Amino acid sequence: IIAGHRRKAAAIWAGMEEVPAIIRDLDDDQSIIVMVDSNLQREKILPSEKAFAYRMRLKAMKHQGRVDDMGPKYMENNRSNEQLARMVGESVTQIKRYIRLTKLIPKILDMVDRELLAIRSAVEISFLTEAEQYELHAVMELEQCVPNISQANRLKRMSQQKCLDMDMIYEILEEIKPNQREQIKIPLERIGKYFPADYTPAQQADLIEKLLKGWAQKNRKSNVH
Repeated sequence: IIAGHRRKAAAIWAGMEEVPAIIRDLDDDQSIIVMVDSNLQREKILPSEKAFAYRMRLKAMKHQGRVDDMGPKYMENNRSNEQLARMVGESVTQIKRYIRLTKLIPKILDMVDRELLAIRSAVEISFLTEAEQYELHAVMELEQCVPNISQANRLKRMSQQKCLDMDMIYEILEEIKPNQREQIKIPLERIGKYFPADYTPAQQADLIEKLLKGWAQKNRKSNVH
């Protein structure tokens, strides 16, 4: 099955023994394109899923020879990116950003999926070596912080200059960011068990704020009485 795994599972769950299907003779590249297009139609798609889907589709398109231009390789790549961008409704720049995410180690890519790390910052981090990314992740975990776009860019430049080490990572991440002054940090292990498993960090923050507002309003009424 190239596309329709969920529909097949739903049919089995519903007790159906037969389902309508379309049988096509497709090569590997055509199969990848159909599979990716089917997955991209889902309502909720994680950044990591988009990243690998776009990379697979772009590679399949190039194998198929869909680009008519017979010029230099960079011209062919640009044409492929533009064609894919039109198909999925994204800008060429955003397509490239998503594909860069496939260069991240799994632990940092997971932070992007959980909305703990911004995509643009993650793109800059993707230029670090694998060893540097593991060191960065260790520091982020220990210090409970993430780099903003400016800090991520500095990490990238230090890596390119072959002078990024653990001490430099600490130095860059320990800089106080304007949006992180006077913040209260609560370890996820203390409060994570109280949220539904599918809640994103943004949804968790919204719920905490809502509950605090209710508590504050109740407290004010008690003080008035």
